[in-house]
Amino acid sequence: MPASASHWTCTPYSTACADSVARELGVSPTLASILVRRGHDTAASARGFLAGDERHEPALFEAMGEACELVMRHVARRSRIVVYGDYDVDGVCSTAVAVRALRAVGADPAWRLPSRIEDGYGLSPATVERLADEGADLLITVDCGITAATEVALARARGIDVLVTDHHRPGTPMPDCPILHPGLGGYPFAGLCATAVVHKLSEALRTAAGFDPRGADDDLDLTALATICDVVPLTGENRRLVKEGMRALARTTKPGLRALMRVAALEPGDLDARAVGFRLGPRLNAAGRLRRADAALELILTEDERRAGEVADELDMLNRERRDTETRILFAAEAARGEQADAPAYVLAGEGWHSGVIGIVASRIAERHHRPCVVVGLEAGGGGGRGSGRSIPAFDLHAGLDACARHLRRFGGHRAAAGLEIDAEEVDAFRRAFVGYAASTLSAEDLTPVESVDAVVPATALGLPLAEELDRLEPFGEGNREPALLVPGVRLDRVSAMGDEGQHARFTLVAGGARARGVAFRTPPRSLAGAAGEPHDAAVRLERRDWMGTVEPRVVLRALCPSATGRCRVVGEPASFWEELERELDSDLDAATVALGTDTRTVRAPVRGARAKSDRRGESIAGLTGDLLSSGEPVVVLCADVPRRREPLERVIAGLARADAEPGVLAVASWEAVRRAPDAVEPFRHLVALDPPLVEDDLARAMAIGRGTVHLAWGATEVQFARSVAHATLDLRDALADLYRAIRDGGPVAGHELRALLQGTGGHPRSPTLAGRLIRVLAELRLIEYRRSGAEAPLCRLLEPASTALDRSPAWRTYQRRLRDAHAYLADEVSRSSPTVPGTPAGIEATA
Repeated sequence: MPASASHWTCTPYSTACADSVARELGVSPTLASILVRRGHDTAASARGFLAGDERHEPALFEAMGEACELVMRHVARRSRIVVYGDYDVDGVCSTAVAVRALRAVGADPAWRLPSRIEDGYGLSPATVERLADEGADLLITVDCGITAATEVALARARGIDVLVTDHHRPGTPMPDCPILHPGLGGYPFAGLCATAVVHKLSEALRTAAGFDPRGADDDLDLTALATICDVVPLTGENRRLVKEGMRALARTTKPGLRALMRVAALEPGDLDARAVGFRLGPRLNAAGRLRRADAALELILTEDERRAGEVADELDMLNRERRDTETRILFAAEAARGEQADAPAYVLAGEGWHSGVIGIVASRIAERHHRPCVVVGLEAGGGGGRGSGRSIPAFDLHAGLDACARHLRRFGGHRAAAGLEIDAEEVDAFRRAFVGYAASTLSAEDLTPVESVDAVVPATALGLPLAEELDRLEPFGEGNREPALLVPGVRLDRVSAMGDEGQHARFTLVAGGARARGVAFRTPPRSLAGAAGEPHDAAVRLERRDWMGTVEPRVVLRALCPSATGRCRVVGEPASFWEELERELDSDLDAATVALGTDTRTVRAPVRGARAKSDRRGESIAGLTGDLLSSGEPVVVLCADVPRRREPLERVIAGLARADAEPGVLAVASWEAVRRAPDAVEPFRHLVALDPPLVEDDLARAMAIGRGTVHLAWGATEVQFARSVAHATLDLRDALADLYRAIRDGGPVAGHELRALLQGTGGHPRSPTLAGRLIRVLAELRLIEYRRSGAEAPLCRLLEPASTALDRSPAWRTYQRRLRDAHAYLADEVSRSSPTVPGTPAGIEATA
């Protein structure tokens, strides 16, 4: 069910690079930001990733020439060649590809797969002795062997040549034989699975035999299947192998794969990496988990349609049995975990726990509790046991096992997953050592679940165009996960049960005026009830769904938590009320100036400035500003009235700042501040204009300050809000009358009493700028005298009334002119605002 994340994390990215990628590739800003976050910060790199056509020649394996010479020599001799694999999908597929490749070049190979229960992982001395007794001349290991230096030495002593093909972490010493390993010998891409390594060997063998190497592509379906199921990074060359392999799988002629898709209820058009990983892979794995992997290998190699159907049905039955066994052990393991609940890592052991499913159980517990977990199945009546571990991103599981090696018979694997063998009497000591090692390497932050998101988007973006565009990132998997989109400030509406037993929930996601239909799998509707009231931030997956001939977007909920709140730093405001008031008294009302470094010149028309302009009007302010914040670049929101905008901004936006961002990365400033103190906003990479300025010159001024982008984000309601602010701050008639009466009735007033009088008694205190305007007009009319702040407190007293005609005040005439200009400019903005765009973006409403 969706997680309740403590906070979100989002990789910072360069918005300039994303803008360039979006422009040159013609993609959306969202897709561009995801590409840049994933390391593709140039158009060329992004284009190459989307194309997924990376290819490397087999000859780039350092030992490929020696390996082909060895194999072809034994083929020519008609030697007995044995392929030795493993019991998981990668081991079975790599065995099948090796057998088919050897047959293609004229050999008649045998094959062996270990039993998970009887043999365990990898090559053992007993297996070597048995193969030697059977007359093996050449042993080719696939998906194992890189740590089998002793076993390889034994094989050679018994007269068996050996070729190791593997992709696991090497041990020391290395086997003394030719080795094909993507991480050794300079091959350009280290992420190949074992089947992909054998696919490269298949190409090279065909070339050595004088055949077309493209014949190896007949097994790209198996290569894609293994690459996805072995959870290797779907980057680099693996993207091409999977993309081409998925097309090959959809049109495969292998009876076994067609039968497997039938029992999994998969049509060729429904195939994607998720379907392969969650529906085909588990059925192939079930044979090796519960019995012997031979059935899975027979399914792949058979040419008999009838036999393929029988074996596929058997694997489907075994998979159901595997699920039942897994559920039983998971409950038992969770009960055992209760005694270790506060530990930074878990070692859970139980008698009779099936070694074929303990890896899945370890994965479930590690994911659910965000702790490294090793699950050990002990033999009945004592003796030994086999364990399987899964990790979290911050913990190197292989290193942890290495640190505790004195308690283990043997172990192997990599950072995220590993296996081990252990004596029963060593389990407690191993637990103490393993937990101690985890405590020494993991911090509290490492053990805190964090939801990683790839982009922040408004709810308005959750449509079919973006869903189809995100499909260009496929295939998804390790190293290239399905993008998680953070949609801030949403509510869930119309939550109802879905599925035969109501185990899933459907809902409508609502934010502002946008609505999107979504589902939450393995989530009862009652668990989403809280999101129907207060705003929540939702991490979602957006997919393109073809249902009953209709193509539509669908939101899949990943994680949900209440919308956070934070603090916006106000910039450009003076420290002193009186300082700001008197700056307004001294301001030059006849000229509007824009600072350009040391140069100052009068602005009469829009200035071509250093900043770009991005028109984002109609988007959610929460989505827009949240995305900019997630870049890690400083953002300031420009508004017409800071006091009335600050609280809503803090409620909807400020909590979206990355947890590790610099304090104050989100700021708010008024357009008045931009005019008065342009240096205050100069350091900010992004200026988000929530409200329009009162005059167009102010926008030109903002674009001429610093470097970066000004994002226009207002809608019709924000224009109306700016008009109300213009009226309140420039139409001074009523405020002048109120202030004059207060001074007249109260006599001379100074200090704190004067400030209270100037700020007024309304719902929002008058700003020091507005107070300065009022004093300036009354002083020019000779109705009051104002004594400035300094050694004494500021003071205001009444003068003998003269004429009160407001037009006698130059300041009054200027403010009236500004008001007319503002109304004219904002009237044009109203006409330019689309009536179909919701007036208030994403819940940003001025406080009353």
